[in-house]
Amino acid sequence: MQQVEPLHFEEKIQDLEQKIVGLKELSDGDVLDLSEEIEKLNKKLSELRKSTYENINAWEITQIARHPQRPYTMDYIDAMFEDFVELHGGRQFEDDPAIIGGLAKFNGEPVVVIGHQKGRDTEDKIFRNFGMPHPAGYRKALRIMQFANKFNRPLILFVDTPGAYPGKKAEESGQGEAIARNIFEMSFLKCPIIVTVIGEGGSGGAVALGVGDKVMMLQNSIYSVISPEGCASILWKDASMSETAAKALKLTSKDLIELGVIDEIIDEPLGGAHHDHEKTFANVKDAITKSLKELKNGNIDDLVDNRFGKYSKMGVYTE
Repeated sequence: MQQVEPLHFEEKIQDLEQKIVGLKELSDGDVLDLSEEIEKLNKKLSELRKSTYENINAWEITQIARHPQRPYTMDYIDAMFEDFVELHGGRQFEDDPAIIGGLAKFNGEPVVVIGHQKGRDTEDKIFRNFGMPHPAGYRKALRIMQFANKFNRPLILFVDTPGAYPGKKAEESGQGEAIARNIFEMSFLKCPIIVTVIGEGGSGGAVALGVGDKVMMLQNSIYSVISPEGCASILWKDASMSETAAKALKLTSKDLIELGVIDEIIDEPLGGAHHDHEKTFANVKDAITKSLKELKNGNIDDLVDNRFGKYSKMGVYTE
């Protein structure tokens, strides 16, 4: 894997790592033995990493969730599924590359998998519209969901979007209707639905793929009604207040499990998923395997009733 790009709060960690690398290059057991100094610095580095990542705030978690080297939906599909066959288009409009989905096998079992897909390089980011779907993307997702429903195949979804595309064309094509239709239809699908927020869960663009029997979040992912920058611009007319907004939005996995919006937090490697893709894939696969086993043991009608009841209770205020 390529070298990890540090975030602003990781600068001290990077400086210490570079010092250790420099000492290792200078160290020569026969002439200049620096092993003792290197060992001390490695211990200091381990302690610094632990203290840094144990005390990160909501805004710093947001930066980790958006890290350009974080694994995306297609990375999870390649690592965790077999025989993936991608389906394109919703049979109404053009195909939308910001959402990918299709048929696959998970632990040898036929499933349907769908997720938002961001781009890696500049060309791919433009092609994927930075992971912000048009209405056609949600209609494609709905078509694939209906396939899962028809053949009673488990539906596995990955959420990672800044939000639905807010452009003029998207609004004219019925962005709000497409999102609302997906939320409505997902509420009544007669198949197990497992949702995992793997990066950003932005507003209705995320919820349109986020109605599930089991909703999980990676430890350093975020899920909120609006981005911190958008919230700061609306409330304070000042995007520099984004850190304050991030705290107020309660967008971290820890906040959301306490609020009952999600059901489980999936651990990430120290520092975030981008530091160790393979470990992240293993953790997510274990969590989905466990959830799928639990959901398959239940009656399908009870599953739908419980799903509908679960979301009906969210946001209800009692004194």
